[in-house]
Amino acid sequence: MSTSQPPNAGQNQLGRSESDPFTSLRRGMDRLFDQVMGGFGGLPAPFTGPGVISPRVDVSESKDKLEVTAELPGIEPKDVSIELEDGVLTLRAERSSERKEEDKDKRWHLVERQSGTYLRRFALPFDADPEKVQAHFDKGVLHIAIPRPEQPRPQAKRIEIKGG
Repeated sequence: MSTSQPPNAGQNQLGRSESDPFTSLRRGMDRLFDQVMGGFGGLPAPFTGPGVISPRVDVSESKDKLEVTAELPGIEPKDVSIELEDGVLTLRAERSSERKEEDKDKRWHLVERQSGTYLRRFALPFDADPEKVQAHFDKGVLHIAIPRPEQPRPQAKRIEIKGG
């Protein structure tokens, strides 16, 4: 006695099998890239399991500051949290899904928009003053400026010559 499966069993919304070699290759390459690139300053790559989304970021450094720019599409500023503790900058944001499973009149054919927690952590290359960090949010893009601490200028000191 054999059990039959529906014709689309084991396939995703696009009709591709979950064991599609190209999908598997891409996932493997994404994991490898995350492991190799890691976070800025040598922190491990962010966890990207179910419900955790790693936002795309740009990090640049100049003589007076470090700048982090993160894409957070569909996020409201009130849902973003930035923390600086023990030399680690943590960016966290929550995104909720607009899709409602209980809507019986809709059939979802393709769902690519993610919901969950955006999370990235960066080890800073210097000790920053959390009181001086500035952030602003514009059209789904978060900009964070982290000023370098002012280094005291070395004082000139006369060196005594011994011997002679």
